[in-house]
Amino acid sequence: MRAEVRDKVSKDMDIIDRLLEEEKILEADHILLYASFGSEVDTYLLIDKLIEMGKSVALPRCGSERSMTFHLIQSVADLHEGMYRIPEPDSALPQPEFTSDTVCLVPGLAFTEEGGRIGYGGGYYDAFILDNPQVYTIGLIYEELVVSELPLMDHDLRVNMIVTEERTVLCNG
Repeated sequence: MRAEVRDKVSKDMDIIDRLLEEEKILEADHILLYASFGSEVDTYLLIDKLIEMGKSVALPRCGSERSMTFHLIQSVADLHEGMYRIPEPDSALPQPEFTSDTVCLVPGLAFTEEGGRIGYGGGYYDAFILDNPQVYTIGLIYEELVVSELPLMDHDLRVNMIVTEERTVLCNG
């Protein structure tokens, strides 16, 4: 295994281990995740661990006009290539009811310590968070991608917490 791949896997495991110690995760009724791709923190490892822990896990389906629905899965085998070629669950799978104990892991290219994020530009998560303010949001990111400032817009919502391989940052709640 090449050194940079080994380093990424090690960082991913550190982030996942740190996240799984968080009270919000341990007490969550549902955990909403995304299917990682590219250089993102590997959420497939996390999905497997959460399901092994008996957690209720849901992943998103993207629709038109920035709409996104989450569907409960039993394993990563429930995912199939969807919009943007990102794996997503079948629309026939049940949808969780969101409560103040629901945790949503939010993807991002970079985060600030205040919870600001730059995503992929689709606005799906901003729209979802705006419609579901009771859901607790966490960004998973590598330490080197936590930056002092980002060109944020008014509609760019902040996450409540950021977890890196080195630390956990409480941002705005």
